[in-house]
Amino acid sequence: MRTDARAHHDPAVRGFASDNYAGAHPEVLAALTLANGGHQIAYGEDDYTDHLQRVMHSHFGAGAQAFPVFNGTGANVTALQALTDRWGAVVCAESAHINVDEGGAPERMAGLKLLTVATPDGKLTPELIDRQAWGWEDEHRAMPQVVSITQNTELGTVYTPDEIKAICDHAHERGMKVHLDGARISNAAASLDVPMRTFTSVAGVDVLSFGGTKNGMLFGEAIVVLNPDAVRQMNHIRKMSMQLASKMRFVSVQLEALLAKDLWLRNARHSNAMAQRLAEGVRQVDGVEILHEVQANAVFARLPHDVSERLQKRYRFYFWDENAGDVRWMCSFDTTEDDVDGFLIALKEEMAR
Repeated sequence: MRTDARAHHDPAVRGFASDNYAGAHPEVLAALTLANGGHQIAYGEDDYTDHLQRVMHSHFGAGAQAFPVFNGTGANVTALQALTDRWGAVVCAESAHINVDEGGAPERMAGLKLLTVATPDGKLTPELIDRQAWGWEDEHRAMPQVVSITQNTELGTVYTPDEIKAICDHAHERGMKVHLDGARISNAAASLDVPMRTFTSVAGVDVLSFGGTKNGMLFGEAIVVLNPDAVRQMNHIRKMSMQLASKMRFVSVQLEALLAKDLWLRNARHSNAMAQRLAEGVRQVDGVEILHEVQANAVFARLPHDVSERLQKRYRFYFWDENAGDVRWMCSFDTTEDDVDGFLIALKEEMAR
């Protein structure tokens, strides 16, 4: 029996199910090898985590403080705990990852009430926030303390800097704080063609979850505190939330590899461009409808259910709403033009059957 890694999967197999399916970028792997030599102090007192702070300052301002963690759910849940009291609640879009894709972790692990709002495009507005932002003095109701937004959203749409500033101003006027789930923050910045600080620290966001895994890292994310007055005891909460890495340098060096130069932007621009190429091709296929504006690296579409099932046997992707026939196609930093063109050929063939 073969025991080498090549026996387990075919590297030629490609798909559009998730940007988490992609491997790690070679520059990230090289950085991990660099960090692997010798001994470094554990639990974040290493040179790489120290240098990461300065790298984060260059993107988010001198007051930013990064707390590397293992994964996106851990980043979100830990950040929200640090922003809320035991009686606190979080206003978010109904489609938010914290609401539909984190297995109830905000409720079970953090004891938080999520106050959800239906949105047409995944984006909150001050008016939509006010549907849940009320009753602060009502002891019968969980107290709205945080607004959580996602950039870019779970539907692939992107907030403008002005839209986020309006949300932050509105929330702060009501004594609430703002958390930004940035699982795909690099794709949003690439789409807007602005620095990440423009729609985070400058706009008034208090804390963000910085995503790296979907943009070329092997594992790991970071909580970035932009307003230190908004949080309490992040170090202790991270530990209690089981997100304190003993060998933290291996998370920090990956973030450094992405952010110290322009790898984060190159990867995001490429995956966004592949989504645009895919969307342009899909628009030429009769019977397939694109559901949302394609602004980042996701394409949401509606097509006959049986076509999707046949197509899934050739390329992996997920139904978004199976009853409606809605699907999601994701592009990654390593998606190629040939991948997209091959998928479009397969789509046309299955639609013609």
